[in-house]
Amino acid sequence: MDYPGNLFVVAAPSGAGKSSLCKALLELDSRLQPSVSHTTRPPRGQEKHGREYFFVSQSEFDAMVAADAFVEWAHVHANRYGTSKKAIEDRMAMGADVILEIDFQGAVQIKNVFANAICIFILPPSWEELRSRLERRGEDSPEIIDMRMKNAQLEVAQVAEFDFVIINELFDRALFDLKTIVHSQRLKISAQRRARAETFKALNIL
Repeated sequence: MDYPGNLFVVAAPSGAGKSSLCKALLELDSRLQPSVSHTTRPPRGQEKHGREYFFVSQSEFDAMVAADAFVEWAHVHANRYGTSKKAIEDRMAMGADVILEIDFQGAVQIKNVFANAICIFILPPSWEELRSRLERRGEDSPEIIDMRMKNAQLEVAQVAEFDFVIINELFDRALFDLKTIVHSQRLKISAQRRARAETFKALNIL
């Protein structure tokens, strides 16, 4: 089904800067709304329930899976993450553009359900810089960082499945690139037909 709103799906290995870029873009672009995923992992730092994630128990997550409430869900770093299909549909049906942060497994599943989704992958400039960022974050043990680095190699290998790639070497440049992708997508004829259907109809453009 086509919706007047766009769906932007952003994936990256842990530490590549996905969350920071999406947060900065949301602050700049009032037309974008975040998609809040469900997760079984505990909150980090200043994270709040319903803002960064809906933090749920394993049993609550199981119930949502059984009810077919997720458009996708996956195991990531020993926890589970899921995206509510209805929440995305409702926002896009109202004309909002939705941005979704997700792992690469989920991005592929989202594309299978929402054919018009725009998938964007964030790459680090090097493996050394990725490890350095994970270490500077100060949230994970060395063993967890090693696991994240190992997973990152598998994730980066899937980059060809995405529509756009941004290398986050300099944050401001990467943010500019992300803004450019979002703005350009809104101007595509297919997106304009969905968002401005009445205008196309009034101009007798079929």
